[in-house]
Amino acid sequence: MRVFTAALLSLSVSVAAHAQTVSPESAKDYPNRAIHIVVPFPAGGPADVTARIVAQRMNEDWGQPVIVDNRPGGNTVIGAQAVAKAAPDGYTLLMAIDSTLVMNQFLYKSLPYDPINDFAPITTTTKTISVLAVSAQTGPQSVRDLIAKAKAAPGKLNYGAGTITAQLMGWRFHKAAGLDIVYVPFKGTPETTNGLLTGSVDLIYASQVTVGPLIDGGRVRALARLDRVAPASIADVPTLADAAGLPGLEDMSVWLGLVAPKGTPKPVIDKLQRKVAEILTDPAIREKSERAGAFPVIKSPAEFGGFIREEADRWSRVLKETGIKYD
Repeated sequence: MRVFTAALLSLSVSVAAHAQTVSPESAKDYPNRAIHIVVPFPAGGPADVTARIVAQRMNEDWGQPVIVDNRPGGNTVIGAQAVAKAAPDGYTLLMAIDSTLVMNQFLYKSLPYDPINDFAPITTTTKTISVLAVSAQTGPQSVRDLIAKAKAAPGKLNYGAGTITAQLMGWRFHKAAGLDIVYVPFKGTPETTNGLLTGSVDLIYASQVTVGPLIDGGRVRALARLDRVAPASIADVPTLADAAGLPGLEDMSVWLGLVAPKGTPKPVIDKLQRKVAEILTDPAIREKSERAGAFPVIKSPAEFGGFIREEADRWSRVLKETGIKYD
């Protein structure tokens, strides 16, 4: 009886494993209906822009609808939770950012999703370049002017950020420069930018993807960029490290990545990874994306999984130092 039971169990495991590899949702048949890419931000930000680039090309190449589903709120928790609980069939994906897969686990006592165990990594997509920006009409002319103004009136200036990464950009700079600038949270980069334009905040840390047109239009002034890499449109803007004379502030970018619910068949994951890599390395798309401040970065699923763990180790130490908690 034991032999029969063991054999039956072994057969069940074998059949289950085989079913996953050759399921109807395998790479050969996928996709045969609409795909939803959940973006945990309002429309208009870097994650939304990247998702729409990918979705449009997938739709053209695969002949199936690819729908961008904006679900903002909760520091990306709402969108992430929805995808974590979705069927692992490749038809619900998440355009996550670093806070979704890395920082949130250190900000909340409990999350309704597990960033490591609830998702199957597909690939990183882009690294977005951020800027420290102020109103072109009323803001300071340089980072040195900003530092002087903030030191003359501690606690009187405020800054906006739409992600924990942008909040940490401000925290690291203000701590290094000895500044007391009050943090004002926003749901995403478009709302943060609007806060600057309406005068509800004095400065913002935001992606070039969103702020770029306002800089070009003369409404917003970029005082510094937060990465050594820069799109041509802000190549003459100094890095924050150089502008403030504070080494160590050179590389503070936000990265994005595509994930699926855990258990999504490997052939589907691999097909998605190949398609995203094909899209974002297309010379015309790459040029357009980089001009806007979003630099394509492609990794294999295994590389992306390892990268998430490395980032978690790095940011856990930073967040412990800040003492920032969201609950």
